[in-house]
Amino acid sequence: MDYVVIIEKTESSYGAYVPDLPGCVAAGETRESALQLIQEAIRIHIEDLRRDGNAMPEPACSIELVHVDL
Repeated sequence: MDYVVIIEKTESSYGAYVPDLPGCVAAGETRESALQLIQEAIRIHIEDLRRDGNAMPEPACSIELVHVDL
């Protein structure tokens, strides 16, 4: 299953979150570490949902990059 992951750069680190999985977040010192951590966070999040008897959310978000000429 593929989920959209949003990565945001801050002054000192990178944050990542999954819009389709509220509360599923991660942070790392590099973009690569944030991506690795969010993949693990997604696995844990889904395992917790299943363990608690909740349905796994189907991905609903999509991404579209839009170029703006300035």
